[in-house]
Amino acid sequence: MKFETLAVRAGAEPDVETGALAPPIHLSTTFEHGPAAETPKGYIYVRENNPTQVRLQEALAALEGGEEAMAFASGIGAGAAFLQALPPESHVIFADDIYYDFRTIATEFFPGWNKTASMVDLSHPKNLESELRDETKLVWLETPSNPLLKVVDIEAVAAIAHRAGAKVLVDSTFATPALQRPLTLGADAVLQSTTKYLGGHSDVQGGAIIVKKRDEHLKQMHLVRKVLGAVASPFNSWLVLRGIRSLAVRVERQAATALTLARALDEHPHVTTVHYPGLAGHPGHEVASRQMSAFGGILSFEVASDEIDGGEAAAIAVASRLKLIVNATSLGGVETILEHRYTSEGPTSQAPAGLLRMSVGLEDAGDLLDDLRQALDG
Repeated sequence: MKFETLAVRAGAEPDVETGALAPPIHLSTTFEHGPAAETPKGYIYVRENNPTQVRLQEALAALEGGEEAMAFASGIGAGAAFLQALPPESHVIFADDIYYDFRTIATEFFPGWNKTASMVDLSHPKNLESELRDETKLVWLETPSNPLLKVVDIEAVAAIAHRAGAKVLVDSTFATPALQRPLTLGADAVLQSTTKYLGGHSDVQGGAIIVKKRDEHLKQMHLVRKVLGAVASPFNSWLVLRGIRSLAVRVERQAATALTLARALDEHPHVTTVHYPGLAGHPGHEVASRQMSAFGGILSFEVASDEIDGGEAAAIAVASRLKLIVNATSLGGVETILEHRYTSEGPTSQAPAGLLRMSVGLEDAGDLLDDLRQALDG
């Protein structure tokens, strides 16, 4: 079955009782059980499971080609649960350009969890070999990465990690399963912030982990979610299910527009660097061409500046002159938004001071380009 069909049909069986094509939302927090806590219908309490959440999980597993999916209240909640479920004294290797809150988990929370971390440039897979240890349990990568759009060869990294007995998780939020299927390339797990493209309308928060095979680590994740409570709400699960139905067509349009904008920005005299794997000059272009069906709807670019602040003031000035594109955080919605990551992330940010990250929406490409040009030209 082609992905476009799968996105529309996965987890979309008509309601058994009514025949409704739109899935029902089961808002109940508790379910009838037997006098000895028997669960004849399979449910007992919303923090353990919910019928709407189950539908979403079935759809996510089908989209990614995994045996099981777990939905969470947020992308960071999903990733944190995966890390918490690792055994004590585990060592985790993270790609050097990852979402900044996962970097914060590694630096601020790992010591209390009795875990250690290393940050490695995995855009060169051979860098991984010298960092592996006997206690390395996981290699965590993000491709394309946030915010520099680095590309990691999933297949190459997975081969090296597996020889050392380590699992591989891919944060594939930028690519979505519409453009990239990490489990088919050798990864053991995929992280999706469903807040972004899968929800698709800037109106829902959620996250998910999809695994290739069920194992003891997955069982521990279920315990972490149940006890610590980062569960997806029924209504949010329903909203993500709704968003998945149009995922393929939205991402196709967003990726096409992003490529148009990236090419134009690459030629603009007030832009020094465009980070977008669809450009032939991008260091990861060849790998992205192999493991992605298109290059995604996110790009970032650095504004030219002669100031000693690294371009911070110039970038903020460009952002302040935008008229159509909105200054906002997050990504993957139908509207085009832009953000100065250096100030957004705060004092620990490793983003270049002159970098602006843009999430391309569904507006006309010409209108967006006109707005960018007037903002850059000042």
